[in-house]
Amino acid sequence: MALVATVQLMQAMTFRANTASGHEVILDASPDVGGSGAGATPMELLMASLGGCTGMDVISVLRKMRQDVTGYEVRVSGDRAPEHPKIFTSIQVEHVVRGRKLSEQMVKRAVELSATRYCPAAAMLGRAARIEDLYRIIDEDSGQERVGILNP
Repeated sequence: MALVATVQLMQAMTFRANTASGHEVILDASPDVGGSGAGATPMELLMASLGGCTGMDVISVLRKMRQDVTGYEVRVSGDRAPEHPKIFTSIQVEHVVRGRKLSEQMVKRAVELSATRYCPAAAMLGRAARIEDLYRIIDEDSGQERVGILNP
């Protein structure tokens, strides 16, 4: 099945992207290359897409595992090559899971399943960049944190 998006110039370097599902996203270049900052850059959207893709996988798996998740955030950052096309060379994905009596083993497994099996964005970006997956578990009641890395 083909996914379709239409991207139309609005003004200067600002574009409106419309998806087949009827959603709209505004894109723009950064001011240093002629944009006005009216929207996210395409590379920022790649990072957000990776975060959304893996995040949906992980929360779905954790819910199936009956983990009491009270909050969840995915923090994605990437380093880019200095020369054009300035692709991502390394990406760090940190899963911050807040909840009650969360199993570190189950959180780690959910992240691992997304990173290695379910998330197509990670599979595609992983062909060009090294992706490092981390997790941070915060106990809702005590505030205690546990931190781990999936692929050191």
